[in-house]
Amino acid sequence: MKRLVKGFAVSLLGLSMLVGCTTQAPGTGDKAAGDKKEQITVGLAISTQSNPFFVTLKEGAEKAAQENNIKLVTVDAQDDPAKQISGIEDLIQRQVDVILVNPTDSAAVVSAIKSANHANIPVITVDRSAEGGEVVSHVASDNVEGGRMAAKYLLEKIGKQGNIVELEGIPGSSAARERGKGFHEIIDKEKDVKVVAKQPADFDRAKGMSVMENILQGNKDIKAVFAHNDEMALGALKAIQAAGLKDVVVVGFDATDDAVAAVKEGRMSATVAQKPELIGKQAVELAKKVANGEKVEKNVPVELELIKK
Repeated sequence: MKRLVKGFAVSLLGLSMLVGCTTQAPGTGDKAAGDKKEQITVGLAISTQSNPFFVTLKEGAEKAAQENNIKLVTVDAQDDPAKQISGIEDLIQRQVDVILVNPTDSAAVVSAIKSANHANIPVITVDRSAEGGEVVSHVASDNVEGGRMAAKYLLEKIGKQGNIVELEGIPGSSAARERGKGFHEIIDKEKDVKVVAKQPADFDRAKGMSVMENILQGNKDIKAVFAHNDEMALGALKAIQAAGLKDVVVVGFDATDDAVAAVKEGRMSATVAQKPELIGKQAVELAKKVANGEKVEKNVPVELELIKK
């Protein structure tokens, strides 16, 4: 009887050891500890794909992802802050390795960035910054300097005197705030120059046209227009032409294909050239470094250039 009990105990011990040796943490599968992922997955939360600038930025990101064997997952906010937050939450659920965020609204996006922080997913902001949350790096042109460049050129063209219209981007976006800041740093010093209208047109061509039409109904004595992006500048240009005005200096920002063509044709005066394809490319390359545990710069600037005829 003692032998029988002893044998039974040994069998139970062996069974418990077998169960203990085969138990794994959830999600580890058959991979050995410390195995690295074969492919990095990067999420791109982009503000819109109805603006040519961000279409080009996305294309630059896609090209860099392909070159670096990175899986790129893009969510389009369609310029809706709530939709962007939802998109970022989706990327978090997919457990991407790094999230690139091009904010629609720099303040509204903070809660989503904090969610990514909580999930231990690094965040990189692209073109537009965020007002909070932990961001490992920011890839963008210097929008403040771009605003200064536009102002200096505009003043040169109008001889430092006359009435100016400023068309602003989406309220709450860092690009609109920073471009306006740089512009006013220069313009506000000139006593013979007056900004007679300063209104948002949300970076949109159709809105740029309608806002400019409304402004011209009350004041046609306009020497120049500075628009925070090319889409608004091209819309304003249509309104100016429809009103029969000539020799109005129109300066945009982004150097989209349509704007560069308008400058070459002499319809638009100038545009401040960012390089959206390069911004997208550098953001993805930076994400790869972050995913691999490499240290990166807090700010990665992309050069600007003034395009004029």
